[in-house]
Amino acid sequence: MSNDEAAIARWEHFPHGADIGIRGIGATRSQAFEQAALALTAVITPPEKIHALTGIAIGCSSTDIEFLFMDWINALIFEMATRRMLFGRFLIALDEATLSATAWGEPVDTARHCPAVEPKGATFTELAVKQLHNGIWIAQCVVDV
Repeated sequence: MSNDEAAIARWEHFPHGADIGIRGIGATRSQAFEQAALALTAVITPPEKIHALTGIAIGCSSTDIEFLFMDWINALIFEMATRRMLFGRFLIALDEATLSATAWGEPVDTARHCPAVEPKGATFTELAVKQLHNGIWIAQCVVDV
C-alpha cells in the first residue's frame, strides 16, 4: 500500500436505529471492502485488540458489486460465528464478479476482547459500493446486531 493509499484508508460507523451502519473508505474498491471488514470487527471489539494469528480463506461471487459486498460481510459474520473467532486484518483480491480474501484473527477471548454485540447479518439498508468524484471508494451497509 502506498503512502497515499494509507492516508485515505479508514473505516467508520454511522447511526441507524437499533442497528449499526458500517462503512469502508479506500483508494481502491478492495481497500474499501477491507476497511468495511474492520468496521464490522469494531462493532464487536476494537480491532487493535485482535492478534491476527490465523488466516482463513474466504471467497464470494456475484455479478452485482453491491451484492458481492453484502456476501463478503455475511461470509465474515458466518466465519466469526462458526469458528468463534474475531478478525483484525484482511487482504482482498477483487474483480467485477469475484472476491478472494484472507482474514487473519484469533479465537474470541471474552476477558480481553469484551465483545459488545453479535452481528447477525448485512442488510440491503444503505447498501452502496461507489466511487466518489475524487476517486475514493466507499463500501457500506447496515448490519443487524
